[in-house]
Amino acid sequence: MDEGTLVRLSPLRPGGGGGGGGGGSLKSPSSGKSTPRGSPSFRRLNSGRTPRRDARSGVFSSHCLRSNRIVLWLLLITLWAYAGFYFQSKWAHGDNKEDLFSGGYGGESGGDKSEPQIKNRRRDLIAKVDSAAVELKNDTNELSLNKSIVDVVLAKNTTLDKNKPSKRRSKRSLRRKRLVSSKPKAMVVEEEVESEVDLQTEEIIPKKNTTYGFLVGPFGSVEDSILEWSAEKRSGTCDRKGAFARLVWSRKFVLIFHELSMTGAPLAMLELATEFLSCGATISVIVLNKRGGLMSELSRRKIKVLEDKTDLSFKTAMKADLIIAGSAVCSSWIEKYLSRTVLGSSQIMWWIMENRREYFDRSKLVLNRVKKLIFLSESQSKQWLSWCEEEKIQLKSEPALVPLSVNDELAFVAGISCSLNTPSFSTEKMTEKRGLLRSAVREEMGLSEDDMLAVSLSSINPGKGQLLLLEAGRFLIEQPRTDQTSLRLSSEFDSMVFDGDSSGLRKLLSEGNIGKKGGNLKILVGSVGSKSNKVPYVKTLLNFLSMHSNLSKVVIWTPSTTRVASLYAAADVYVMNSQGIGETFGRVTIEAMAFGLPVLGTDSGGTREIVEHNITGLLHPLGRPGARILANNLQFLLENPKARQEMGLKGREKVEKMYLKKHMFQKFGEVLYKCMRIK
Repeated sequence: MDEGTLVRLSPLRPGGGGGGGGGGSLKSPSSGKSTPRGSPSFRRLNSGRTPRRDARSGVFSSHCLRSNRIVLWLLLITLWAYAGFYFQSKWAHGDNKEDLFSGGYGGESGGDKSEPQIKNRRRDLIAKVDSAAVELKNDTNELSLNKSIVDVVLAKNTTLDKNKPSKRRSKRSLRRKRLVSSKPKAMVVEEEVESEVDLQTEEIIPKKNTTYGFLVGPFGSVEDSILEWSAEKRSGTCDRKGAFARLVWSRKFVLIFHELSMTGAPLAMLELATEFLSCGATISVIVLNKRGGLMSELSRRKIKVLEDKTDLSFKTAMKADLIIAGSAVCSSWIEKYLSRTVLGSSQIMWWIMENRREYFDRSKLVLNRVKKLIFLSESQSKQWLSWCEEEKIQLKSEPALVPLSVNDELAFVAGISCSLNTPSFSTEKMTEKRGLLRSAVREEMGLSEDDMLAVSLSSINPGKGQLLLLEAGRFLIEQPRTDQTSLRLSSEFDSMVFDGDSSGLRKLLSEGNIGKKGGNLKILVGSVGSKSNKVPYVKTLLNFLSMHSNLSKVVIWTPSTTRVASLYAAADVYVMNSQGIGETFGRVTIEAMAFGLPVLGTDSGGTREIVEHNITGLLHPLGRPGARILANNLQFLLENPKARQEMGLKGREKVEKMYLKKHMFQKFGEVLYKCMRIK
């Protein structure tokens, strides 16, 4: 008998008395002796219903107590998670009016920012002239350009000084701090030098100004009040039933921005990301240089921006269905990414929006390693292919051609049928509102209906030709023309630069409009405060105006802004004066044409493809010889309002046929279908 049996039989004892000697009887447990708890007899004795019910109730109460604790902990965890997500979302969307959260973008702690970081933040604040200029009163148009710029800088710096550093530090800020501290010293020194250079160049602009012209706008609040509609409230304009939406639905895309300035390439990529997002795709954005004012716009549209442009961006890109690079400047990131992965070349679609040789030279090493190249115009495509032939670069596939388009927000205000139209906001109603917007903005600028406002909206640098535009204005102002002189000049530029039939203009000349002197010429130049501006060139323009007091009274300046509908509505003529090999495409050109404006452009590049000479506008040569002819063209349109109107209508018709959003995404969708890895 083993030990377990002995233990089990331990309560059994032989009974005494009358039953015979050898066959001992077992004594009943009911004799009052204690019975071990584990014995069967004990279990039988304690098997009554009432005790068992008590036992069950005790077990149930203990279980309830434990379950209530679990529920309590789950409730606390839920509330904690909700609070965390709430504050994180408020921080992510920039709601930091009361300094509830530390730092700015990236989660840096306000009290631990290094000097270069503070300077970079100051530069970002200075760049946001749009938001600061809204706070200026409308009656401050008499302020000069430089005085306004200095006021904006001082206002921003005061705001920066008032912000107290937060004492609480998030985990992300601590990690960010460790990453910054782990950077090589050479890199930190380079950032400091870059910041110092940018700040010094900003200070080059003279701080006193009496003759450089007025700073007006932006007119976002005027647009909202008159149009009774704001582009900031819309959540997307995707046609969910269209082929493009079905193609990109649930796909993952990575878009690469080379910078965040309010210029052509970043704005085109911003709208592409918005369209992808509204069509149900997952979007991640990599920004190579965060200078510019589009970061707030990305946040408003809920577009995810990766904080890291190396390891994290590479890992995200490897999981994407397609990578779309939006500039030739993205070549450095593409080269690093291709060195990390074998299949990377089959993922990359490169939308190149530049047309200068220096951009080709910096990107030529990886041109033949991407899946598809996309260009904006025929002239750009031919130019890049010729450079590839010179360097003996064999591309993987034939480049595609996808021109830019007028977005739905501008088409809507211009009175062109688009996805934003409703019965309450029909094209007829919007055309009427556009007229009211024109009157309000021109009144704020101090213009009469007889004055002709020529607009040039772009970054201010030598390639855009603003100085030559001012020279053309000087020729026009300082050399008044008689009726016969104007006729002779019209005949001269008719024979010099008209490529097609000029019978339309001759007919207009014969209708008696030429001798009727119109109003005065006004020139609106933008975009003040853009990070793409070349400050020495801005200083040259200001010095030129200081030497010609009559011209300075004609020039009006406007800040860099995305709210340009009011400027187009107030304008009479648009000037595209890009130099060198011309504009790559010129999105502002088709935007102006959508608002019914004739375009005076250089006879080169993408402008020549868009503007039909003597039909939708007038072309002039490059360089200083072109400034004289540009002056003649301005004089002609100043004295011929009917010619302006007819050219503007022709340009608007061309936009409706070729350059609306539906046209661009039709072509873009075809390229996507060929490039994406269809699973």
